[in-house]
Amino acid sequence: MTRPPTAAQRRVIDTADPVTGRLRGTPAQLAALVRRGLAFRHPRPPHDHFLTPAGHRVRETGAEGPPESAPEQPATGVFTARTGGEEEPPDTGPARAREVRGAWQGLLELRRMTNADGATDRPCGWERSHLVQAAALALEAGGHRPAGPGDDGGGYRVRATPQPDAVAVHEPDGAALRACALTLERAGWHVGEHTEPRTRSRYLLASPRKV
Repeated sequence: MTRPPTAAQRRVIDTADPVTGRLRGTPAQLAALVRRGLAFRHPRPPHDHFLTPAGHRVRETGAEGPPESAPEQPATGVFTARTGGEEEPPDTGPARAREVRGAWQGLLELRRMTNADGATDRPCGWERSHLVQAAALALEAGGHRPAGPGDDGGGYRVRATPQPDAVAVHEPDGAALRACALTLERAGWHVGEHTEPRTRSRYLLASPRKV
């Protein structure tokens, strides 16, 4: 059984940046998290420390290591991506717009800091382990509207699929669906349009581009 993080280490993990996973703590705390595989030290200056996927899981689930058959959890913190169909109507005010813009800029910085070549035009490891939230953030940052409560009306919905590296994007309006595809492609995702066999409705299958 892996020994759980100490209370001090948990405080460092819990106060990490909700999007980038950037950590703040004493050198001893950060080094201990690195040894446990919960954080890594970026090789380029200023050599900041970031949560690894295992560190993100500790913050989100309270347990170390990947839980068996656990559903994907939304990123914790002040910002949560709107995946569409939430119980509350989507907030479209200026405060939400600022939050989305800040979250997207933080994600681009995370790409720069964690992709081996510093590229910002393709998804990073955090996005690959949070597919639904990452795709939803790209869509909302691109100006698309998430679906509100219920099944009526337009707006996107991002859902997990049986494929481990792909999400489905549903949007009842065909033109809006194609616009979603263009936004995801610009954000570094491979996108294909498909037809649901039973309902004949069109949807997108999107996966993070690797190169």
